[in-house]
Amino acid sequence: MSPEVDVAVVGSGHNALVGAAYLAAQGRSVAVFEADTVPGGAVSTVERFPGYRVDRGSSAHLMFRHTGIAEELDLAAHGLRYLDCDPWAFAPTPPGTQAPPIVFRRDLDATTESVAAACGVREAAAYRRFVADWTPRAKATMTAFGSSPTAPRLGRAFWPTKGRGSLTQMSRTYLASGDQLLDEYFDDERLKAALAWFGAQSGPAMSEPGTAPMIGFAALMHTLPPGRAVGGSGALTAALISRLTSDGGAVELGTPVTELRRSGREWEVTVAGPDGARTVRARTVLAGCHVLTTLDLLARGGYDAARIAAWRRSIQVGPGVGMVLRLGTTAPPAFDGVPLAEQSGLGLLTADRGHLARARGDMLAGEAPRRPAVLAMTFSGLDPSIAPAGRHNTTLWAQWYPYALGGGDGWAAAAEAEADRIVAETQRWAPGFADTVEHRYVQTPASLESELGLRGGNVMHVEMALHNMLLFRPVPELAGGRVPDAPGLALAGASMHPGGGVNGSSGRIAARLLARDLGHLARWRP
Repeated sequence: MSPEVDVAVVGSGHNALVGAAYLAAQGRSVAVFEADTVPGGAVSTVERFPGYRVDRGSSAHLMFRHTGIAEELDLAAHGLRYLDCDPWAFAPTPPGTQAPPIVFRRDLDATTESVAAACGVREAAAYRRFVADWTPRAKATMTAFGSSPTAPRLGRAFWPTKGRGSLTQMSRTYLASGDQLLDEYFDDERLKAALAWFGAQSGPAMSEPGTAPMIGFAALMHTLPPGRAVGGSGALTAALISRLTSDGGAVELGTPVTELRRSGREWEVTVAGPDGARTVRARTVLAGCHVLTTLDLLARGGYDAARIAAWRRSIQVGPGVGMVLRLGTTAPPAFDGVPLAEQSGLGLLTADRGHLARARGDMLAGEAPRRPAVLAMTFSGLDPSIAPAGRHNTTLWAQWYPYALGGGDGWAAAAEAEADRIVAETQRWAPGFADTVEHRYVQTPASLESELGLRGGNVMHVEMALHNMLLFRPVPELAGGRVPDAPGLALAGASMHPGGGVNGSSGRIAARLLARDLGHLARWRP
């Protein structure tokens, strides 16, 4: 590989690859350096057990298909194929009851029929009103997510949703907690808990200010549901790499970047590979890794240590988010009233918000939750290619779990026992499930950090609380995707606006910024 490139990309997460692909498509020379031997970061899939294609991080892509990136990069021509998760979520019959499940389908009429059967006609009407109110707001949120977070752009995105209301009313709508939103629309606690659990997949508790839009995003699932990439989440990464390399870009695996140094009008990027360290000269750099990792690289390159120390103290990684069980089973979970064909989306295993609140509180105290809160996903029913014939591929995401366990016990000692408790909680909802498990791979907050570079075990990189979003993510000085006094460097990844989840927008925004640096008038605005 030539030591002279237009763009050096740090990391091969999906945001980094999106930015790399856009820049390569403009004819720029692009080199991606990835420390791992598997590309894609948290959007990757490996053969964890014989015949099983198991995701290492994300599974359902809730936001990516709403960005337009797949179409702009023509990723379908590079092998990316999505299956609709429809139903996109379900709340099974609670243990010990005969209550019907709540099934959320793309079709709003079918969803309200399910809500009416489980919760009553009043709640079904309220759900229909919720979707009508929040669909335009969720679309506005996605518009805001697609551009750099400046006050004028945010105003243009959200102002049309004000309608005839006042600015005060509009502000309250977006700044309210998710719990407040739920209490304003609904009476049934099961329905509230299901939607709260959906919203909480962004990380914060729905009692926090500014979390109403995280629940409101559910309305958008009735326009386009989450997508499951055929072959696993890593199929998105494979398509992005195919697009990148077809335009002349290159990806080097097992080649970590160890230092970023500004030298005159270019960057010196030190990389370590099988043949030792070398320096790559680049006109610009796209840092798609964790923001704290980027600060480490800049510090080694001589950037102002006092500034970096101040940013480190301000960036809120948080105490953790959750842990994951990747399972190979002989049968799917036997949820009462929810056959495999209905399990194409997110299994919301909770019936009251108190369950979620206690789990969150235990995490904040540095303890494993007394009763795990579980999200169950069996995508082998939708895509049989990810499991051997007659077997199933089930993921159990358990939220919330601390990165540092109290009492002095580390995750190495606690992982298997906690995994047993997560399986046991799932069995409460799906009797007999524990007996179906043949293979098990446990990802604790500590192993999420060591395997995927998710600092502190936080899959969102930086807490998704109100004061860490939009103009403030990850801190105001870095929110525009730039580092002061580091020209030609753009930041991307879950640490940046718009945040975590499979989105890709931060990579596209970074590409726009670097296109300007490289003297190319981008066809899109940053």
